[in-house]
Amino acid sequence: MKILVVTNLFHPDRGGGASVFSDMCYGLVERGHHVTVYAAYPYYPEWRNKSGANLWHVASETLNGVEVLRFGMYLPRKPSSFIPRVMYELSFMLSLMRSLWYRQRFQVVMAYCPLLGAVAYCAARKLFYREPIWLNVQDIPADAAAASGISRNPVAKRLGQFAQSLLFNRADVWSTIAPKMVERLASLRRRNQPIHFVPNFLNRSMEQAIAEHPVKVGRAPGDPVRLLYAGNIGKKQGLLEFCQRLHASPLQFDFRIHGDGGEAQAIRQWAADVADPRFTVGEFLDERGFVAALISADLFVITEKPGVGASFIPSKLIPCIATGTPVLCLCDAAGPLGQEVRTHGLGIAIEWSQFDEIPARLAEIADNPQQFTRLQQNAIDRAQTYARGPVIDQVERELERMAGAPA
Repeated sequence: MKILVVTNLFHPDRGGGASVFSDMCYGLVERGHHVTVYAAYPYYPEWRNKSGANLWHVASETLNGVEVLRFGMYLPRKPSSFIPRVMYELSFMLSLMRSLWYRQRFQVVMAYCPLLGAVAYCAARKLFYREPIWLNVQDIPADAAAASGISRNPVAKRLGQFAQSLLFNRADVWSTIAPKMVERLASLRRRNQPIHFVPNFLNRSMEQAIAEHPVKVGRAPGDPVRLLYAGNIGKKQGLLEFCQRLHASPLQFDFRIHGDGGEAQAIRQWAADVADPRFTVGEFLDERGFVAALISADLFVITEKPGVGASFIPSKLIPCIATGTPVLCLCDAAGPLGQEVRTHGLGIAIEWSQFDEIPARLAEIADNPQQFTRLQQNAIDRAQTYARGPVIDQVERELERMAGAPA
């Protein structure tokens, strides 16, 4: 098949699903398909042009058999602010529009969304070329913007929801990464499009890095307990508030934070100001460093601001559980992450209103090594759901069906 994938994030970007999007394309090429990717120049999670390239130009390269075309976009200094965020989205769409004159035709176009601008571009392609569109929803943009506080104006919220519904419904097939998100998307569709549950997966290089370490199931938690947060630090996470509240508690712990993103500097400044020895803040980790940190940690911390609801589920959960590391997550109980952790016994899942329960829950784990071992084993068992091969097989079958259907 001849497939076009449109995504803002692609290797060497890190975090935000970039490794999964890249590895999906590599996997399809390994199966004999021709994959072209329209992506932004590398910028994530630092929010700066890491290539140093002239963003007015379109660059071309080949990565592991994938043809990648790079398009420039506006990178805001404050990505968590509303107007800069809108400009960021629009700039990617407008930059991509130049490619409509290339007259390249594809059997299927797959749009990865957290960026609505990518979806808008694919909708425009459909008008020109009548190509079928697969919408892969990693994040429901209007929901996430409202929940994180990026979009506060009621009129802006309604406009965002209208644009989201209009553009999403130009796609012929939808997929998303959590059962709860499938439910949310079902309320948005207008053409009875099929909605597939297609989870993200443990990419090959991460899988290889994990295999180099011994299995830690059965290892007792440390004293004090070793906590780890690693990944993107943005508005949706509410990590600064979590740290502030944890700082105010007498609980003994060793909390390592590694990340980058729109709110990372605020975390670094706060940590420097309070000088609490229980907190250590470092840079974003590469894959091997991330895996080593997971192996050393007792619990992996994932935070989501209240109200994020069904808008997304963090991809970093997958390597976490693949190392047998239980989760400490602060999130909505009814959201995708809360349901995943509670349903499969992957760790401690509590809501923000229950924050004061954290010391007791951690003490319970420390006093009951058998319970902790059970959580570790549950994590290893659940990680099988996110194996690379079966997910790419599922995607390939649906792409073949779409390519054989009338556009």
